[in-house]
Amino acid sequence: MGCLKYNFHSLFSFTVNLAAILILNRGKCGLSACTSRYLVAMATADLLFIICSVILYRIGPYYFPLSFLEITPVCCVTFVLLYATSECSVWFTVTFSFDRFVAICCHRFNTKYCTERTAAMVLAATGILLCLKNVPFYFRFEPGEIIDNVAWFCKEKPSYYTDPAWVAFDWFDKVLNPFFPYVSILLLNALTVRYIVVTSRVREGLKSHSKGNNHSDPEVESRRKSVILLFTISGSFILLWLLYVTNFLYYIITGMNSESYNDSLYTLAEVSVMLVNLSCCTNTFIYAVTQSKFREQLKHAVEYPIVSLIQLINKENN
Repeated sequence: MGCLKYNFHSLFSFTVNLAAILILNRGKCGLSACTSRYLVAMATADLLFIICSVILYRIGPYYFPLSFLEITPVCCVTFVLLYATSECSVWFTVTFSFDRFVAICCHRFNTKYCTERTAAMVLAATGILLCLKNVPFYFRFEPGEIIDNVAWFCKEKPSYYTDPAWVAFDWFDKVLNPFFPYVSILLLNALTVRYIVVTSRVREGLKSHSKGNNHSDPEVESRRKSVILLFTISGSFILLWLLYVTNFLYYIITGMNSESYNDSLYTLAEVSVMLVNLSCCTNTFIYAVTQSKFREQLKHAVEYPIVSLIQLINKENN
């Protein structure tokens, strides 16, 4: 039953993220090139995380026991990719939130920072640094068994929880993800809300003293759409990662590692991981709900193969 759940989740997440990447890459959703670049990067990171976490780590060994996926070096690489893609998904959300914060709140700086070229540089640098940062996880594990002189499975080294270097690295890893990104997104959203409230009051005051009170404000309308997209994406991230962050804080405060969890704590940890995995397929629905042009493109993508099939059938019948 558990594997069936992951089968459905992986297929569903893979499909929606791939659809989001293809639609956003067409550039017909009414979004700026900079915003589209961040959204595509987030969807790509989510897609890679699903491939590594669900398909390679969970489903692969279940359906293909003692396959090459469970050879120790391959298993270690899978863990490195799993951690790297997870952190890329998180930190791309942070970089997107910062980009939108600059676009909304920093008018003197946004023309230089909020460009497609800057977005590409920020995303590339973030991805490379996170991949390098997770390389030490390759050495976290040791073979579980030696069969015919071949090392199989990945078992955590006992020194991972006692060696000062590993303990320091574990703290650094936990602070870098999820604590710092979570706090950063909360802070950026709070500052953005504060700026919007202040500027809205100023605009209302100016409009009340002007004669033309009924004309629309294009800047406010543009900002409104940007804010809706930002808050729905970051709000979804905050809610779905809340339980994981709570579990992380418990881990820090009590000093207890996951191997010492009782049944209740283990269930809490598993549910938190499930919600984190779920966060990898929510952004597509957010685009569909908040962006009318994305909905049009998604509807066209769904209808196109059906219409083509009907036309092909009619052509053959004629």
